[in-house]
Amino acid sequence: MIKLSNKVIKVPDNFIIGAASSAWQTEGWSGKKDFQDSYLDLWYKNNKNVWHNGYGPAVATDFYNRYKEDIQMMKQIGLTHYRTSINWARFLVDYENAVVDEEYAAYYENVIDELLNNGIEPMICLEHYELPAVLFEKYGGWGSKHVVELFEKYAEKVFNRYGSRVKHWFTFNEPIVVQTRVHLDAIRWPFEQNTKKWMQWNYNKSLATAKVVKLFKQMQLKEKFGAKIGNIINPEVTYARSSAEHDQKAARIYDLFFNRVFLDPSIKGEFPPELFELMEKHDITFDYTEDELRLIKENTVDYVGLNLYFPHRVKARTAAWNEDTPFHPEYYYDKHELTGKKMNPYRGWEIYPQIMYDIALRMKEEYGNIEWFIAENGMGVENEHRFKNEDNIIQDDYRIEFISEHLQWLLKAVDEGSNCTGYMLWAFTDNVSPMNAFKNRYGLVEINLNENRNRSLKKSGYWYKELIKSRQLEVIEEEYK
Repeated sequence: MIKLSNKVIKVPDNFIIGAASSAWQTEGWSGKKDFQDSYLDLWYKNNKNVWHNGYGPAVATDFYNRYKEDIQMMKQIGLTHYRTSINWARFLVDYENAVVDEEYAAYYENVIDELLNNGIEPMICLEHYELPAVLFEKYGGWGSKHVVELFEKYAEKVFNRYGSRVKHWFTFNEPIVVQTRVHLDAIRWPFEQNTKKWMQWNYNKSLATAKVVKLFKQMQLKEKFGAKIGNIINPEVTYARSSAEHDQKAARIYDLFFNRVFLDPSIKGEFPPELFELMEKHDITFDYTEDELRLIKENTVDYVGLNLYFPHRVKARTAAWNEDTPFHPEYYYDKHELTGKKMNPYRGWEIYPQIMYDIALRMKEEYGNIEWFIAENGMGVENEHRFKNEDNIIQDDYRIEFISEHLQWLLKAVDEGSNCTGYMLWAFTDNVSPMNAFKNRYGLVEINLNENRNRSLKKSGYWYKELIKSRQLEVIEEEYK
C-alpha cells in the first residue's frame, strides 16, 4: 500500500532562488547596427526556415525596449538574482580594437541600474552564443586564437564599464554547444562535420576563460568590489546501461568528451590525460602550447554554474563504425533508452530529478567541493495556452512539480555538504530558443505573441514568489505500508 504525505523542506536563507535568460534570446534587434550580427543572427538569416514558425532573435521578447516592465515583474515575483548576458556582437562597433558602441553600452548601464534599484543582483555572462558574425566568417570563430585575444579585449572593456556594480561574472554559457551542433554533429548551419575543429573550439574557449580570469585578477575586481568570476557549463550527468566494464567504459568516454573537457580545465586547471590519449589516437588533438596550458593551470575559476535538464544514458557500441567517416566520440558508445523512463513529451527529454543530487556529490567528491550553483533548469511545454483558467492564467502545475522535484534532490545534497549556493530557473519569461523559437515555453511569465508580446504571470510565477518569500518547499512523499 502506498501512502502519500506532505513534507516541508526549509530552503537555507543564503540559498539563491533566481531565474535566467540571455541577451540574444530576449533583446531583439532594436538599435542594432547592420554589421552587429551575432552567430545566432547569421544562422537565423541564412537558415530561417528551420526556426519554428519563423520566430527568432529579430524581435525575441523585445526586452531591449521593455526591460523596465520585465524588471518590475522580477520584483513582483521577488527575484533577488537575475542571470543574463551581454551581447558581444552589439557591445562593440570595432571588434579588432574593442571600440564600444556607446548606445548599447548605455542601454546595458540602464538595465544594471534598474536591476540594482529594484534589489536584484545581475549575474552577467560575457558570451551566450553571441560570437560576432564577422569573426565567425573571417576567422572561423572560436577555432581561431586571434578571436581568443579579441574576446579578452572585449572583456576588459566590459569590466571597465560595469565591474564596480556587477558581482557575478561568467565567461561562457554552455561553451560546448555551438561547435557540437555545427562541427561535430553538423545539424546546424553551416553544417560542417570536422571533429578536430570541434576540439579546437573546446580548447580555445578554455584558454579564453583562463585569459579572462587572469585579466579579472589583474584588474583586482574581486579585491575591490567582492566580485567573482566563473564559467557556466552544461554537463550531462551520464549513466551507464549496466555495471559491466564495457558499458562503464562507454560512460567514462562520453564523460571525458562532453563533461570533463570543460569541468576539469575550469576547476582543476588541466585537461584529463585520458582525453589527450584519445585525441592522439584519433588524430584530433587541438593546437596548444605549454605556456597556454600553464596559463590555464594558474587561472581557474572562482565558482561554476551548471545547466542541468536531463540525464544522458549510454551503452557500449555494438555496431561496426564506418571508417570512411571522420572520428566521432560515438565510436565508443551508443545511446541507451531506459525502459519506463518519465518523459517531457514536448521536448523529448527524460525527467530524472536525481541528476541534481548525483552532480552535487560529484562536485563535492571530485572537484574539491568548489562553490557552484544550478545556472539553468526548467521544463519546456508546447501550447501552454491550453491550460489557461477562467482568469486567463496558465495553470502550469507540471512546471511546479518539475521544479519541486529537482529542488528536493538539490537541497538534499546541500544538506549533505555539497557547496551549492543557488538555483536559477530557465527561464524568467518565455523566450526564443535555437530553432524551437517559442514552440516550447519555459517561463514563469507568459509572452503572448498574439497580443503584442504582453506579459502575464503563470501559476508557477505566483508559486515561485511564495517559495522565495516563505523559504519553504512543500513536497509530496510516498510511504510504503
